[in-house]
Amino acid sequence: MILYPAIDIRGGQAVRLVQGDYDRETVFDADPVEAALRWVDQGARALHVVDLDGARAGEPVNLDRLRQICAVVEVPVQCGGGLRTADHVDEALEAGAERAILGTAALADPALIEALALEHGERIVVSADAKAGRVAVEGWERSTEITSAKLIEDLARRGVRSFVYTPVEVDGTLEGPGLDNVREVAEAAATTGAEVMYSGGVGTLDHLRQLASLGLDSVTGVIVGRALYEGRFTVAEGQAVLDGA
Repeated sequence: MILYPAIDIRGGQAVRLVQGDYDRETVFDADPVEAALRWVDQGARALHVVDLDGARAGEPVNLDRLRQICAVVEVPVQCGGGLRTADHVDEALEAGAERAILGTAALADPALIEALALEHGERIVVSADAKAGRVAVEGWERSTEITSAKLIEDLARRGVRSFVYTPVEVDGTLEGPGLDNVREVAEAAATTGAEVMYSGGVGTLDHLRQLASLGLDSVTGVIVGRALYEGRFTVAEGQAVLDGA
């Protein structure tokens, strides 16, 4: 299981939101590149970058920042936020991202996701984030009627091999992972041979132990943001827990 430090970019800066609320923002680094270098120096094996401005705008906004990050780190970078067309995906991959994460487009145009998965294979990731158990899109500002597990089942059959799952209610709270639907989501991925990266609520090393102790083979990564920025533990310490040390 890999720990992915999160770098959420808004207005060119590295920030964190609480429960996806754009009005509850904390700026941690004026330059996201500094955050990327810090996490890699601490032992990060990969990075998770989100273009928050892009998620709202419906198109990439912070590609320059993504390009700068990818140019200075030697670990894989996955990026999401506003990637809703094939051209958007191409732009993110050309900027240096190893994987492109799509959310809103997965519901709006499943055929597009299938075509992208066919073209780019495992480089395509779908976000199955949820509010009250239902998938949330458009920067988490609109809820839908489909569950995360159902979306994963449907898109895995269309060739998607990797998903991100965030229970929005716990995101940025540091109060612990939202475990209510994790097993259901993981089982949906497992039955189709897909993998899930969990995100949301991690504030302590014990929270990471909780996730690791579930023993869900299809959960292959944990995305952590605020806890790292606030120094509650280091990347190396978190990765050691996920490695079973």
